[in-house]
Amino acid sequence: MHDTGSMENKKNKGITGKLLQFAHNSGLIRASYPLLSKSLTVLNYHRINDPSAAHFDSFKPNVSATPEMFAKQMEYLLRWFNVVSVSEVVQWLQGKIKLPDYPALITFDDGYLDNYTLAYPILKQYNFPAVIFLTSGHIGTDKAFYWDLAAYCFFHTSQDHILFPDNNEKSWETKEQKFTITNSWVESLKRLPDTEKQKWVNELPSRLKVSVPKNYFKNLMMSWDQIREMSQNGFEFGGHTVTHPILSRIPIEQAQQEIIESKSYIEKELGQALLSFAYPNGTKNDFNPEIQSLVANAGYKVAFTLLNGPTSLNEVKKSPYTIRRIFILHSHTLAHYSALVSPINRYRK
Repeated sequence: MHDTGSMENKKNKGITGKLLQFAHNSGLIRASYPLLSKSLTVLNYHRINDPSAAHFDSFKPNVSATPEMFAKQMEYLLRWFNVVSVSEVVQWLQGKIKLPDYPALITFDDGYLDNYTLAYPILKQYNFPAVIFLTSGHIGTDKAFYWDLAAYCFFHTSQDHILFPDNNEKSWETKEQKFTITNSWVESLKRLPDTEKQKWVNELPSRLKVSVPKNYFKNLMMSWDQIREMSQNGFEFGGHTVTHPILSRIPIEQAQQEIIESKSYIEKELGQALLSFAYPNGTKNDFNPEIQSLVANAGYKVAFTLLNGPTSLNEVKKSPYTIRRIFILHSHTLAHYSALVSPINRYRK
């Protein structure tokens, strides 16, 4: 999961949306693409699903695209980029191969089931490799990510108010207001120490008077059998910790344990070494040189942030543990997408 507050865009509404659509349709955005020929363009997805479906009771900002839009985005990559694998990037770093011009890498975070049911068939159709960063402690268990538990509780509650960690109470009257408050409540937890955050998460169902069915969240994530199937068909997997803490907010010994245990567990399940790691949340305050060293010492060859991309190949060589990624949201149109994968995105706040 990633902070989405500043990234929510209105679909082609207002002056900005119209200008963006014009720049996309006229080819102005693509005019900058030659600058990408020696850059690594890394796309970051979480879920492929339809957040507008009536029954959707998970955390909506974690949906990167509908299946239809994801297919259009893959078509766009096919036309303008050369999709590579993590293995190829590592081999290039080791001086064993050359990367094609306009290299792009497709990544997913967490390990949601719709990566297998909805994204996997589309990726196979385009013969595209991808890497999925697994939060190992959530695979094959009923353990919910706190944002999905929160979304479930807010979706199903009959209450109309909630207490925030700063002791302010907020209430809602409409579905839209409840959705906004849900997202604000989730974001407020990121500022808490991990133990305090967990306390608020554990108390939420009772605060909202919601009962969560047993094994409900087990069905939200991929199974190890599905992961092994994808692995045997050319897809790659990486580490994303055991429980998804923000690594800079926990003791360094705990961070080391999260990094190492996740790697060894996934490697045992797949029978192969992991090459890549993604920092949970991934913004500039969520990792530091000490955490980068832990990742390198664990045996990972590359690591990925959520700082705005793309990353020049010279930067990748200089700092392979802070590779930038482009965060994709379901509110992005194809015009947004074309701008996000352009050099312009590096300078966006």
